[in-house]
Amino acid sequence: MEPGTPNEQNSKKQWIINLTIAGLVGQVGCLTLVIILGAVFGGLWLDAHFNSKPAFTIGLLIVSIPVSVVVMLLVVRSAISKIKNIPTQTKKPEETSIGKDS
Repeated sequence: MEPGTPNEQNSKKQWIINLTIAGLVGQVGCLTLVIILGAVFGGLWLDAHFNSKPAFTIGLLIVSIPVSVVVMLLVVRSAISKIKNIPTQTKKPEETSIGKDS
């Protein structure tokens, strides 16, 4: 197969899309974990500080659910826009003619 053939270009584009999706899944997973852990530790600290055992922890965990969904949507939208901007076909540079009249 010659370099630059449509099959090779499609394969390269699919490889880039697969890497983007894998990075997206890892990023969303890590962000969700950070948000939930922040809610748990923040709630535990607030409960210890105000002596209100489960109230702040449960409240922050409930609030962290929509926050993590919104963050997930923002990250996915960003990744989708990057995937849409991947060129579908690489164009060969125009050959210049030397000595021909324009």
